[in-house]
Amino acid sequence: MNILNKAFETNYNTAPFSKISNEDYIPAFEEAIADTKKEIEDIVGIDQAASFENTIEALSFSGLQLDRISNIFFNLHSAETNDEIEKMAVQIAPMLAELSSDITLNYDLFLRIKEIYDQKDNLTLSPEQDTLLTKYYRDFVRNGALLADDKKKELREIDQEMSVLKLNFAEHVLAETNAYRLHITEKANLDGLPENVVEAAHELAKEEGKEGWIFTLDYPSYIPFMTYASNRELRKELAIAAGKKGFQNNENNNEEVVLKMANLRHKRAKLLGYDSHAHFKLEERMAQDPKTVNSFLNDLLSKGKPAAIREFEELSKYAKEKDGIDHLEKWDASYYSEKLKQEKFNLDDEKLRPYFKLENVLNGVFEIAHRLYGLNFKEIHNIDKYHPEVQTFEVSNESGELVAIFYADFFPRKGKRNGAWMTSYKSQYEKDGHNERPHISIVCNFTRPTATKPSLLTFNEVTTLFHEFGHALHGMLADTVYPTLSGTSVYWDFVELPSQVMENWCYEEDALKLFAKHYETGETIPMEYIAKIKESASFLEGLATVRQLSFGLLDMGWHGQDPSAINNVKEFENEQFKSTQIYPDVKENVMSTSFSHIFDGGYSSGYYSYKWAEVLDADAFDYFKQEGIFSKEVAKKFKDNILSKGGTEHPMKLYKQFRGHEPSVDPLLKRAGLI
Repeated sequence: MNILNKAFETNYNTAPFSKISNEDYIPAFEEAIADTKKEIEDIVGIDQAASFENTIEALSFSGLQLDRISNIFFNLHSAETNDEIEKMAVQIAPMLAELSSDITLNYDLFLRIKEIYDQKDNLTLSPEQDTLLTKYYRDFVRNGALLADDKKKELREIDQEMSVLKLNFAEHVLAETNAYRLHITEKANLDGLPENVVEAAHELAKEEGKEGWIFTLDYPSYIPFMTYASNRELRKELAIAAGKKGFQNNENNNEEVVLKMANLRHKRAKLLGYDSHAHFKLEERMAQDPKTVNSFLNDLLSKGKPAAIREFEELSKYAKEKDGIDHLEKWDASYYSEKLKQEKFNLDDEKLRPYFKLENVLNGVFEIAHRLYGLNFKEIHNIDKYHPEVQTFEVSNESGELVAIFYADFFPRKGKRNGAWMTSYKSQYEKDGHNERPHISIVCNFTRPTATKPSLLTFNEVTTLFHEFGHALHGMLADTVYPTLSGTSVYWDFVELPSQVMENWCYEEDALKLFAKHYETGETIPMEYIAKIKESASFLEGLATVRQLSFGLLDMGWHGQDPSAINNVKEFENEQFKSTQIYPDVKENVMSTSFSHIFDGGYSSGYYSYKWAEVLDADAFDYFKQEGIFSKEVAKKFKDNILSKGGTEHPMKLYKQFRGHEPSVDPLLKRAGLI
């Protein structure tokens, strides 16, 4: 029997990575899909009246083995891919899309769900069961259960095509990222760059059999170069290379992919009776409709843009006085922002880096989780990893009971896409009296250790680690019955609350003292640095806010209307960015062709949720600050009402149970220095 199709005989029932070969995946998927279809047939064919237990509950626990196989395969597709995995993904994605359609378009199954839903007011259901029943009914209706047969066929075709296009998009972006190299042979062109960045670039050049230094579009290489390199022309070259991923005349061009995806999403929404893809998606979000989202974004824009314009003028004046720059360009933004920040606050990443050794930061976030939620983290070496760099931990509670298995994967590699994300290898659920605990992973692209230095993080990398760990806590502390409502299975504009609230501890003295220690001397970070971190937290916040809002508005531009009239991606973007444009346009660049959040991830019609969640997280952390940042009482409320509940109840109800009232926007505006 295929190793992927049977119970894993491993410690903690973890994925047996070392025993899985690429040849195992296709047969494993085929068998698991067939098993899932049989489970659905059994639900439909049972010779009993439809009940919650024999239909809704049975449906929730169907396909568990397929879910595990999918989690393993597609997580590796993001974190440790190769040509073979890429090819298989193109084959597997349509198979899964077809199965999904087989289930949601199964009219007999839908009739059983509808029968239960129609009598739900007379049933004795828990809040979680009520949510699950409502979710299934809506999911089936929203995915075509009531369509005529010819329309169902059309929907299937759209979903299959979309599954392949999504993969194509991601593969093109990764290929473009991996293809670019800035090869420097003259030492003078390294002026301004920190020693550790230069060392890492030299090591990469050696690995690739070249003299000199190599810089790439991977964030730990790209960001420092854009921030510190004094050679303006090279910054320009690198910035343009990053901005034209998927927008070049080669096999990785994503323009047609983007246009096809936007049009197919709209076509699908119209087929289901919605005005646009955004109307379809937002029906199941806290925001509920595009009008609310656009109003939210534009309201914040009206508050943030005046500050952004003032900051841009200040930055332009500074660059003119310092280096005679007449027109500030996008490749100047990070460089002069950092210079101005250093002058204003006498603080920069290179001063802070020695205090943020990766191991110390990781132990720090573990200690904070211990103080708040009573969690203990023990590194273990008795489970398989998909790469030697991955670290694995057993997570237990104060009673010594297993809470989760935690994987951490921190450094860039050729087979890993850019960015940072949290994912799950095994969901939490309760079945047959046993609470199955989750296997949670975070994947990042942090600064690598060098021959002379450990991995020393920028402050932005520190906040990224805390952010992803917040998502991880949402997964680890899940305590629901049904896997489909567990962990991060919540409304999309609620999912960023646990992650973004966690970032707040990075700015607090009592938290920083726990882990910000000099990697050589062990000295705790000086208090003056902590004061400056807090003081500089809102530095150029207006520009940052407008930039983020521009992404949300672009997303709504693609998905909140009929995109069929769009035939030029660049022209469309210029139109969408009119209200948020601060820096001059770069004709060689577009964003959409590498905007993975909305064309590869799950953020289509949802990018606004980062800002939406900022309102929630600022309000939530304000509660912690009132009672003390390590308040066990507030932490228990957050754990019991947010982290453990998953998607079992409406997020606003859960938030009000935690906070006592709906969120206020004032804490966010104050934190950002906008009021």
